[in-house]
Amino acid sequence: MDLKDIQKQLDQVKNEQNNRSIPKFEGYSPFEMHQILHFTFRKDSPIQLQPLSDSDYKEIPILNQIRYLTEVIEKNGELKLTSKGFLPTKIVSDLYQQGFLKDYYIEKGLSKLYKETDSMTVNLTRILIELSGLTKKRNGKLSLTKNTSKVLDDNFKLLELLLSTFATKFNWAYYDGYGENQIGQLGYGFSMILLSKYGHEKRPDSFYAEKYFKAFPQLLDYLEPDYDTLERYSARCYSIRTFERFLDYFGLVKIDTEGKRLDSIRSITKTDLFDKLIKCTPHKQ
Repeated sequence: MDLKDIQKQLDQVKNEQNNRSIPKFEGYSPFEMHQILHFTFRKDSPIQLQPLSDSDYKEIPILNQIRYLTEVIEKNGELKLTSKGFLPTKIVSDLYQQGFLKDYYIEKGLSKLYKETDSMTVNLTRILIELSGLTKKRNGKLSLTKNTSKVLDDNFKLLELLLSTFATKFNWAYYDGYGENQIGQLGYGFSMILLSKYGHEKRPDSFYAEKYFKAFPQLLDYLEPDYDTLERYSARCYSIRTFERFLDYFGLVKIDTEGKRLDSIRSITKTDLFDKLIKCTPHKQ
């Protein structure tokens, strides 16, 4: 046996290892998980996005809020930002009053809406239109970029852009106190696979958290709970980032809360929109 034959055998063993089913990855192989993690919606990934009907796109809160804001900017030609680079108060009020996305504290009367940073969802919207390249900021003014009109004319392209921007450019730890770590954001596609597989029944958010951390246990090393157990603390962090501030904003989950406390048990089910938009194929033997 020469070196070429030996290398051929080694390559075959390596290929078999990379394509073997791994239980903690819900049966997906290391190769498939690589695609899920790094090329989530690309051709070779088990997760694919599917075009929706016009009426379905109207069910996606963050898409419609961003479309509304960009149309306001287009109508005005540009928006003069505040000295700190935020949206003017009149625009903040108008955008929030459209009702696409709401804030818990504002709706409960625990805080009042005045400036952009009073509303997490309004602040997020402004951040996303900048990160996605839909707008540019120059001399304290916000305006649309040259290619924005082409994207806005195609709901599917706009949704693809927003999902990609939210998942890969926006820092999911930005609004919470759980520290700078990748919980939820790393492997967000795996969370979609879990929801595709189990989301037809109402299940507690801890069910998904347990499976997520089973697949990515190393993420627990970055947490130092200042209250509660590591298990509950990490599950809450995962739930807030994945369900409340990602999938729900895109209209892909329904969240039922048992109780009125912020730490109340949350039950998750996928929406009809989820199955229309997200197609997950099982492990290929």
